[in-house]
Amino acid sequence: MSFDIKTHIRAIHDYPKPGIVFRDITPLLADGVAFQQTIMQLAERYRPLQLTRVVGIEARGFIFGTALAYALGVGFVPLRKPGKLPGSTLEQRYQLEYGEDALQMHDDALTADDRVIIIDDLLATGGTVLAAVDLVRQTQAELLECAFVISLTDLPGPSRLQRAKIPYYTLCEF
Repeated sequence: MSFDIKTHIRAIHDYPKPGIVFRDITPLLADGVAFQQTIMQLAERYRPLQLTRVVGIEARGFIFGTALAYALGVGFVPLRKPGKLPGSTLEQRYQLEYGEDALQMHDDALTADDRVIIIDDLLATGGTVLAAVDLVRQTQAELLECAFVISLTDLPGPSRLQRAKIPYYTLCEF
């Protein structure tokens, strides 16, 4: 069965501000068959790699990450904004266009024995995923790849990952 994921992603112009084209995944999520096909495509790619965990970036990375972890029969590790996880955490700060943010993960979520991917819905500027990579690397886990449903090729995220020699995979590009 041929599946074109792009037909399930809506473009919303001038959101959240003029000149921006927002790529909305909610139609993809609302269509059970399209969402299932998306997860099946990702699972087909990652099943042979013998992952032990899928690491998802808050918040939309949780949607795809938990479904993929379930399909692969592996654990899921959430990367959250500060103050959202109970217990002891590791933290990685990163720069935003106007300020700074951070990601946290439980300090016992990954070990050097883990084989992981990091997943999020969208690769745009790359700042968040690069912080996620740095956070995972603090644990000595083996990072195999970063995965995205969408990559925006006119923004610097893809080239930043390439320059950092971080392998990534995306289901579609805009």
